[in-house]
Amino acid sequence: IICGMLVLLVVTGCLNLFLNNEQEDLQTTTSSQVSLLTSYRASKLETRNSMLEMYDSIISTSKDSEQIIETNAKISELAGRMEKEVALEGMIMSAGYEDAVVTNVDDSYTVMVKCDSMNSNDVAKILSILVKQTGVSASNVKITSV
Repeated sequence: IICGMLVLLVVTGCLNLFLNNEQEDLQTTTSSQVSLLTSYRASKLETRNSMLEMYDSIISTSKDSEQIIETNAKISELAGRMEKEVALEGMIMSAGYEDAVVTNVDDSYTVMVKCDSMNSNDVAKILSILVKQTGVSASNVKITSV
């Protein structure tokens, strides 16, 4: 349990460091597109950190072993979603896009991609990545260019 939480803490710290570096780079960039993606990514990370803190509080104060087991399962699920999102973002960027943010909630995915204009080929390329990597139905994927 503690090892799992330690891994999540390290991942969160790395993401925080990564985002802080992006925010420093953002000061020299005037692009509102980068600002929107960076802001959204930071907001998503802040929400996830709050959830992890809440789960940690439950684990540290609960005397109910079933509640602790359920909370650890939620932590594992959240960590899995976070890892999947980061991997998908990397795959999308390696497909030729400058930046991307992926969010997964209840087997639905929202993808925001830095792109001047998105055509049907772009949508098909990004959708293909998500469907192949996650098995999600195309109807459960929303793709937006920013």
